[in-house]
Amino acid sequence: MPEFIVMTVVRSHRNKRRSGNSIVEFAFLAPWYIFLFLGAVDMGMYCYSLISIQSAARVASLYTSSSSTTAADSTTACRYVLSQVRNLPNVPSTLTTCAASPVVVTAAAVTGPDGASASTVTVTYSLPVLAGIPGILPAQFSATRSVEMRLQN
Repeated sequence: MPEFIVMTVVRSHRNKRRSGNSIVEFAFLAPWYIFLFLGAVDMGMYCYSLISIQSAARVASLYTSSSSTTAADSTTACRYVLSQVRNLPNVPSTLTTCAASPVVVTAAAVTGPDGASASTVTVTYSLPVLAGIPGILPAQFSATRSVEMRLQN
């Protein structure tokens, strides 16, 4: 029975010495965990922005493809885009034009791949400055999406 007590004391002493190792390991790995977390958040914001501007470009293209008079109407296309991207960061609620950053919208009448008249809408969105890693990941991203649609008449 005394051997059992001695072994228990030795084991508990070893566990006390090892408990400090986990704190040191966590201290070494904590910056990597933080970078991974920030990278996941940044990637999520970037993907959400891509989906939003693709949807906005599609909505504006539906409007511009309604007739030949609206095919190059960038002003109204801008209003449609702004109504779609109001929830994105870096888009103030007071923004009314799409001629400069963070949202740039252009609409043009073009000839489609089948030779018919079409309209194309291009939307460029600049994300807010994120947590960049110098030399690896830039702090500023810009996303551009274009939609070309055949005129309906």
